[in-house]
Amino acid sequence: MTNPVLVEVTRGSIVESRHRGAVVVADASGRRVVAIGDVEAPVFPRSAVKAIQALPLVESGAADAYAFGAAELALASASHSGEPRHVATVTAMLAAAGRSAVDLECGVQMPMSSLAERMLLRADHLPSPLHNNCSGKHAGFICTACHLDIEPKGYVQPDHPVQRAVTAALADLTGTEFGEANRGIDGCSIPAYAIPLDRLALAFAKMATGEGLAPARAAAAKRILDACMAEPFMVAGSGRFDTDLMPLFPGRLFVKGGAEGVYCAAFPEEGLGVAIKIDDGARHASEVAMAAVIASRLTPSDDRLRAAFARWLAPPVRNRRGVAVGEIRPTAALLDALGRGPG
Repeated sequence: MTNPVLVEVTRGSIVESRHRGAVVVADASGRRVVAIGDVEAPVFPRSAVKAIQALPLVESGAADAYAFGAAELALASASHSGEPRHVATVTAMLAAAGRSAVDLECGVQMPMSSLAERMLLRADHLPSPLHNNCSGKHAGFICTACHLDIEPKGYVQPDHPVQRAVTAALADLTGTEFGEANRGIDGCSIPAYAIPLDRLALAFAKMATGEGLAPARAAAAKRILDACMAEPFMVAGSGRFDTDLMPLFPGRLFVKGGAEGVYCAAFPEEGLGVAIKIDDGARHASEVAMAAVIASRLTPSDDRLRAAFARWLAPPVRNRRGVAVGEIRPTAALLDALGRGPG
């Protein structure tokens, strides 16, 4: 099945690039409210499922044992920009468990924030694993292991008890069986599993509603999503899509990007989950596609919010002088399909 063009990039009046992909919106029973393209094809969600991967941190009692609040839980679910508050909070999380950056197995990464990168270089400091966008998630893994009196070393391996718990949570929410056949290795070294797109939407509908989950897991899911919506800066960082969008819809929107054009979201009020995959992996296209889905379900009711949201729905393409020379926009086909529902 060839996926439809969801997003196009213009230069002047000409379409310069076209991005194909698939979109699914589902409720916690698995009913598809919207289905565009091949929504049953397995994809690697990568960082889009970090909120699910954080469930054992709460369920094990580690989050309470170390007195973690919304900021820490959001950071455990984050792809952060490596800004000072991110780094300081990861450091404090590790210290709470008697650990440090040397225990992180995510690898060294320059901060995603260009400002944070310049600050680091001006101070003549080298990046460390703390700056890795996944370090909050990894700190959560380490804290979970330490609280359970498990040696954290090797926590990125599929057979480590923490990874087994993470994989079990992911399997429970998506209803997917995992093994070597659908397993890869993520950029931060943990196992990455390919999951059908519609199962990802189902998982986030369950996260939003607690339906189909054991009571303790439902409570943990709500706590994590609430933390992310309360601390959107921790989820991404300054000027990032996830961080900027969630405050526009307080308590009504959780959104989280992954690598290679994947985006997931939850609409708690509506009890819906969303999953998007852009075939060519373009992040700017996945953001615009997600913005179109959000607009179709949570359109702001006043002009101020509508204006604030509009810049994400059709962001300009700017040249090196900052001049708008085109735009990134959802196609008429996508907007029409979102209006029609599944089909």
